[in-house]
Amino acid sequence: MSAATSSRPAVAAHGWVQALAVVLAGLVAMGVVAALGLWAAGAGELPDNAFPRVVAATMVTAVGGTVELSGNAGGLAESDAGLTVIPLSVTLTGALVLAAGFLWPLRHRAVAGAGELAGWAVRIAVLWLAALLALAFSARQTFSLSLSDLGQEELGDLGDLFGISPEVGFTTDVPATVFFGLLWLAGVLVLALLVSRGAPLPGRLLRFQESVRPAAYAMVLLLLAYVGLGVVIGLVVAATRGHAAETLAVILLGMPNLVWLALTIGLGATWNGRVDGPFGLPMPHVLDEVLRGKEVAELNLGTLAEHDGRVWWLVAVDAVLLLAAAFVMARRSPARMRAWQHAVHMAVALALTVLMICLVGRISAHYGLSVLGIGDLGGDLAGELFLRPEVWTALGLALLWGLVAGFLGGLLARRVRHRGGVQAGGEG
Repeated sequence: MSAATSSRPAVAAHGWVQALAVVLAGLVAMGVVAALGLWAAGAGELPDNAFPRVVAATMVTAVGGTVELSGNAGGLAESDAGLTVIPLSVTLTGALVLAAGFLWPLRHRAVAGAGELAGWAVRIAVLWLAALLALAFSARQTFSLSLSDLGQEELGDLGDLFGISPEVGFTTDVPATVFFGLLWLAGVLVLALLVSRGAPLPGRLLRFQESVRPAAYAMVLLLLAYVGLGVVIGLVVAATRGHAAETLAVILLGMPNLVWLALTIGLGATWNGRVDGPFGLPMPHVLDEVLRGKEVAELNLGTLAEHDGRVWWLVAVDAVLLLAAAFVMARRSPARMRAWQHAVHMAVALALTVLMICLVGRISAHYGLSVLGIGDLGGDLAGELFLRPEVWTALGLALLWGLVAGFLGGLLARRVRHRGGVQAGGEG
């Protein structure tokens, strides 16, 4: 045994105990971020000790699971509700922790067999499946409402007369939660292998690392840079303009939702949306101003600039950070690659990144109540919020920006000392 281990660096074991530690670390990190964010948003005051179940529901949605809203207003009334949103701050936290835990035992390795990597991933997946089931079955709650509590005094008397007691609640779609939760985990583990130059790959895949790994790393760095910039701005706003609890809730629950939306808007993309009723977007308030009161409103540089001219800074921020990401990508690529190759790699990577943002950044929420068959009561008893991208336009713009930034980044990288080709061991 000593002879076998003396010829290569010691490698940490990656059995069931280590897999359990990885999964628990991911769950704890996600749970803490979700709990703090919900507490800052005021969810700690929910009745019936619902806070832990709301935290579980938030964690379910963070990994792509489905939480279904339910409503029941008695025999003389009907209610309808729906909610689709991913708290990407919680998602990002879990992804970073799980990716780090997955890669840790594989450090100091040059090449790993496909069977070894698959076995390590399967151990994590099995325990992650158990965690998903536990979260899915614990994320269930029902709340009883009063028409008077919702600001409708005249309807409160009507509700008391006819015994109308609206109830809203949430439950999870267990099969969908398991499927998308495992798919999310697979994506995290694959992306971790793609991003880390120190992670081993099966021998058959080594030839792809020269083109894929630098671009994947650059895109992850770009997304994290936007999140970091958004957190700094949020903390400054909280310290200088108040609303500290609201800002903290946004940071801990949805900062990537906002800053990655800003990334696409800075590229020139358009999102269509509407805000109506009690729903609203927490910050910045200019988003709510553009979307509220219209059947379908366009959210882009032009419409935002009508309310706040500072939005044009998004273009400059995009240009600087994309050029920096392209430079990093070219710097980590083999020296023999030409500028046009960097341009193609950057364009494809940025288009895939924007596609991901378009898929996970959608928001949809609605709630309505009718009594005695008299349509939607409106007011505080009904509302709608949705935000969805014009995907093909966004992808086209991403390709264009990626080509330009990649070409310029490749030219800039020539002026600095280059690492040369990516070695088989993952360093290059």
